[in-house]
Amino acid sequence: MGSPSMLLKLAFAVVMALAVVVVTPPAEAAIACNKVVTSLRPCLGYITGGGSGKVPAPCCSGIKSLNSAAKTTPDRQAVCNCLKTLATNFGAYIGTVAGVPGKCGVNIPYKISTSIDCSKVK
Repeated sequence: MGSPSMLLKLAFAVVMALAVVVVTPPAEAAIACNKVVTSLRPCLGYITGGGSGKVPAPCCSGIKSLNSAAKTTPDRQAVCNCLKTLATNFGAYIGTVAGVPGKCGVNIPYKISTSIDCSKVK
């Protein structure tokens, strides 16, 4: 077998490798679409009402919260894909949907539409 110092070095290397695996936090999953839907639920009446008047405060709060939560590229792409799907479902109201973030003072780096390429969102 090996010398005692060699076995000690090997044991130390194995312990360190295990420590790295145990201590490393798991990668966060991208934002789920149900979180996007929940955040935007307060906007539904405003959107289906044609977007007249002031955007309700709970709607803007949900948009701001969602925007703050989308910190990484995978998060922003996941939100984009969900918004794209929602835009398909709200086709008649797409202009209203696309305008809500801006009316809430939130700048998103793409226009909400059914044709957005979310893989290009950074």
